[in-house]
Order: sequence, then structure tokens, then C-alpha cells
Amino acid sequence: MRRFLIPLIGSLALVGCVQAIAESRVRSALSEAGLNDRVSDCMAGRMVDRLTIEQLKKLERLKTRADERDPVTVNDYLSRVARVGDAEVVGVTSSSAALCATGIAD
Repeated sequence: MRRFLIPLIGSLALVGCVQAIAESRVRSALSEAGLNDRVSDCMAGRMVDRLTIEQLKKLERLKTRADERDPVTVNDYLSRVARVGDAEVVGVTSSSAALCATGIAD
């Protein structure tokens, strides 16, 4: 039993580290896209739990242009997300944005 417990604990620790890194990267990408820090922090946690790494990479590729460095509204960001072409990404991002922007998910 103990032989199986040690690798299991190691695997769980590794998954936790990957989750924390992914959440940090998503939070940074949302902030760089122009969303405020409170909304970015809230959305990142929800999105990492609900989207695959591949889907999160699609969102990470939504870079802002140099002339768009000012804060953007959640609606502005969601119209960019719609261009990703992945219905699940759009749905999770939209619901996360709505819950986080209103303060329901804080």
C-alpha cells in the first residue's frame, strides 16, 4: 500500500504545481489584454479549472496591439475571444467574465 501512496502524492503535488503555473500565466495574459487585476485574478482561477491547456494556449495567443494597452471593457475582451472559434472557450470565458465583473464569483 505504501508503495502506491508515495507516487500518488508526488503526482498530486505535480498537478498542483502545473495548475498554479497555468493560473499565473492566464492571469498575466488577461491583465496584459487590458482587464483589471481583480477581474483577471477571478477569471483565471475559473478558466484554469474548466479549460484544457490547449484551449488556454488559444487565449494566450490573443495578444494586444501596442495602441491597445489601455484598460479594455469585458465586452471588448469577449469580442476578441469570439474570434478564437472555440465555443467552449467562449462560453467559459463569458460566464467567468460575467460572474467576476459583477463580483458574484469573488
